Amino acid sequence: MSNVTLSAEDGVSISAYEAKPTGVARGAVVVIQEIFGVNPHIREVVDGYAAQGYYAIAPAIFDRVTAGVELGYDEAGMAQGMDLAFSKLEMANTLKDLQAAIDHASAHGKVGVVGYCFGGLLTWLSACELNGVSAASSYYGGGIAGQLDRQAKCPTIMHFGELDAHIPMSDVEAVKTAQPDVDVYVYPADHGFNCDHRASFDGAAAAQAKARTLELFQANL
Repeated sequence: MSNVTLSAEDGVSISAYEAKPTGVARGAVVVIQEIFGVNPHIREVVDGYAAQGYYAIAPAIFDRVTAGVELGYDEAGMAQGMDLAFSKLEMANTLKDLQAAIDHASAHGKVGVVGYCFGGLLTWLSACELNGVSAASSYYGGGIAGQLDRQAKCPTIMHFGELDAHIPMSDVEAVKTAQPDVDVYVYPADHGFNCDHRASFDGAAAAQAKARTLELFQANL
């Protein structure tokens, strides 16, 4: 577990948190953060995939705006994270940073991408737009319903919570209709159900979604 520096194609450098498995990696996983930065929870997710035998890395995509962002899940953290993600970042540059992470991770085998919240949207865009992604698992990606004119270039699954006030079920149904090749799973849970640092954590949903993600990666990485 350590921090590394990634260089995007435009010469900008960002930091990333990585974790290596014991022995030879069975592949690589790029973990895409929520709006709260590469905080303790995201580092734990990275460590979890390393424990499953994968090289795992989480690029700090807010570094282009402000280095070292780690936010809490309170109202202030939410407001700051929303501002950074949707007002300060430029999507084209963020995708360059994600491509740099994918390229870096590819030294350890085929690459899967998994992301949460804002990272769930970025996971979908990575599956559609970026090179070298062999599988993608998107968790409660807000805004995907507005990006359905794209097609994933790799096997992709999505996870949503039916209690999620941020992503209405009408959006989820739109995703299912527009993307019949994408497996869309709905859980009796709220937004952020994978994060055990949040009140919305749902252990059963998190475990089932993780099992499905690992099955996807085992089949494709």
